[in-house]
Amino acid sequence: MSEEVLDHAVRTVLNRGTVIPAHPMALDANRKLDEIRQRALSRYYIAAGAGGLAVGVHTTQFSIRDPKIGLFEPVLRIAMEEMDRADLSRTEPLVRVGGIRGDQNQAVAEAKILKRLGYHAGLLSLPASKSLDEDALITHCKAVAEIIPMIGFYLHAPAGGRELPYSFWKRFVEIPEVVAIKIAAFNRYQTIDVIRALAESGRDDIALYTGNDDNIVMDLLTPFRFVHQGKTIERRFVGGLLGHWAVWTKQAVELHKQCQQAVKNPNGLDWELVRRNVEVTDCNAVLFDAANHFQGVIPGVHEVLRRQGLLEGTWCLDPNETLSPGQKEEIDRIYASYPHLTDDEFIAEHRDEWLGS
Repeated sequence: MSEEVLDHAVRTVLNRGTVIPAHPMALDANRKLDEIRQRALSRYYIAAGAGGLAVGVHTTQFSIRDPKIGLFEPVLRIAMEEMDRADLSRTEPLVRVGGIRGDQNQAVAEAKILKRLGYHAGLLSLPASKSLDEDALITHCKAVAEIIPMIGFYLHAPAGGRELPYSFWKRFVEIPEVVAIKIAAFNRYQTIDVIRALAESGRDDIALYTGNDDNIVMDLLTPFRFVHQGKTIERRFVGGLLGHWAVWTKQAVELHKQCQQAVKNPNGLDWELVRRNVEVTDCNAVLFDAANHFQGVIPGVHEVLRRQGLLEGTWCLDPNETLSPGQKEEIDRIYASYPHLTDDEFIAEHRDEWLGS
């Protein structure tokens, strides 16, 4: 595959592995975009050590695409401006990922917007409609890939995705413009389907990113090993593109580093990191409101950012999208149980700076 598909410096960061938070949207009490706080969020993630940002994704709220709301391009542009500014003093570029969704016409149109704004890759949410067969889905993917380098996205079915078999992923990884895959199936069987398809393809230029919020740390530690045509092939998740990492990002960056160091350790597995996997999953269950089928996922993220002073409230574009009963108390619990996973002191030290002009 030609390096021209993606800038070499960007590909280096992406393939080595990094932390890419899924970027929330800051709203005021009138549910209008709060640009000052929107920029502050980007500045926080960059200062915390994130290697890129994913914007226009589920955590940003899909309804920004509604013409009556009209925030898709403005929100993308704000994040792009902050990444451009940060890159002036960085030795490596921030990876700019934009969400793409909808039918083929919408997806192609969004890919063109991302390309025009300077985003490096599009995170493609595949249509959940069962009326589209495998051939139609591959055609859909190829149409987007003609516009912008593509990150595949296996989205958990209850969250709006659909089950995709090994046969689909086998064809998907043959698309030259695919540069990474985010696996957020929340399912070990389906996760293995994707990684086996990639391993057997012979391609070593597609980076694997976990979106499995129920298994983040173990995804980063696990070697996925397969035998194909008499040859043993091993692939690993190199990083994460996660809504969970939209909070406590500095600690997420440190945890990612620890996982990368651990897999290189010849003396065996670090059991403390295995225990940390349970802690992170417990936190995610609360923040993402798993007990209520993820109804409070975005407000849960907002609540942490509100407590840290980066957001004024937990408002979403949909007034009905609020914290679930008992979710706030559960957030109290995980704060008390896992203070080592938070980065409130780091934010308190720099918040006024990020909220400045």
